[in-house]
Amino acid sequence: MRRLLAVTCAILLWASPALADTFPSRPITMVVPFAAGGPGDVIGRILGSAMGQNLGQTVVIENVGGAGGTIGTGKVANAPPDGYTVLLMHVGQATSVTLFRKLNYDPVGDFEPIGLVTDVPMILVGNNDFPPRDLRELAAYIREHREKVLLGNAGIGSASHLCGLLLMSTLDTQMTTVQYRGGGPALIDIMGGRINLWCDPATGPTPYVREGKMRAYAVTTKSRLPTLPDLPTADEAGLPGFEVSTWYGLYAPKGTPKPVVERLVVALQAALKDPTVAQRFGELSMQPVPADKANPPALASHLRAEVDKWAPIIRKAGIHAD
Repeated sequence: MRRLLAVTCAILLWASPALADTFPSRPITMVVPFAAGGPGDVIGRILGSAMGQNLGQTVVIENVGGAGGTIGTGKVANAPPDGYTVLLMHVGQATSVTLFRKLNYDPVGDFEPIGLVTDVPMILVGNNDFPPRDLRELAAYIREHREKVLLGNAGIGSASHLCGLLLMSTLDTQMTTVQYRGGGPALIDIMGGRINLWCDPATGPTPYVREGKMRAYAVTTKSRLPTLPDLPTADEAGLPGFEVSTWYGLYAPKGTPKPVVERLVVALQAALKDPTVAQRFGELSMQPVPADKANPPALASHLRAEVDKWAPIIRKAGIHAD
């Protein structure tokens, strides 16, 4: 397979000037390696629609879920490097390097970065009967009660799982983790008092926090959320260093000709400047990245930094997803 891809790459590089002039001449498939209806799927559909307008072709969203996003990601890694198959993947592109021992692709080396898309802030929430009233009280309570505290997550490698790992690492303590198949059941159990804590992209818990159905302790980014302006950041609330977001990047298979990648970058940047995209992202408690991050060098640098950030945390926890 890799020999065939190498030959394909050589042919495409030879033909790249002509290819760039005609690209794209047919619809583009954007693989979202998660189930339909989730945050990645919603982001992909907003982004794909806007990019398609700039490219003059339809961008078709293909949901290929399973194994923490690695099935869909592997599909793109092994796709023809012609620009007609791209990947929208979140922070799992960085963490899979350490979480998975038997990947059939290199999350860093088998892709051409196109650019960052968005950072989705996360919020730490608890049920309304949980004793801690703010983040300082919560930190003290966790250190005292440790494994008695029940922390939910949506499965190994999920954003909620990573957030929980970082929280335990920051506090240098352990909690009992309860795994769910998705965020919906965990949110129900938070409100029902069956688990104590949940850390999830803001798109999920925000409506319930507004309705008073759960308590929010902090947002895990440097800036407050416009949708929850009274919710402090972790830094403001007394837990510096607890910073995590579910960032998304756009990738093409390794060997995609540079002129094709550059055309995709132009379309990505145009989409992220679209007021409609900004509005729809804002409704989901996130923002498009600025143009200086929506490009290959910025995504490549960010990916390397995130690999370095998460590797020691995952190794310390001693967990693997396979």
